[in-house]
Amino acid sequence: MINEIEELKQQRDIVNSIDWNMTPEKAIDMYLEWGAGWCRGTEFVKGNEESYYFVIYDWEKPASATLIKRNTKEVEELAKIPIDPYFINIARDRFGTKAGVGVYPLPEELKKWLTERLSVL
Repeated sequence: MINEIEELKQQRDIVNSIDWNMTPEKAIDMYLEWGAGWCRGTEFVKGNEESYYFVIYDWEKPASATLIKRNTKEVEELAKIPIDPYFINIARDRFGTKAGVGVYPLPEELKKWLTERLSVL
């Protein structure tokens, strides 16, 4: 498990594969059979595709952005990058809280912070 942004930054193949627009909800729709398939249109997984994307878990201490690798068979947490808890507050305000969930997509401010530090072009 990667725990430092500098360590992740060195993994260019992973960094270059991150889907910055993937959300937890969209990943479920695309990769799990019980997702809301009717709303995905043509966005579904074919074969052995995989996605890399970040999520925020609001229960984690210290606060972190978790890099997920998902395919149709499994999900793996590849990295936990420490973040300012302020970003969790932004996510809650922007996306609302859902009882029993606590998983959020990245707000734009956090995407910007991460892409700058990871030197994403």
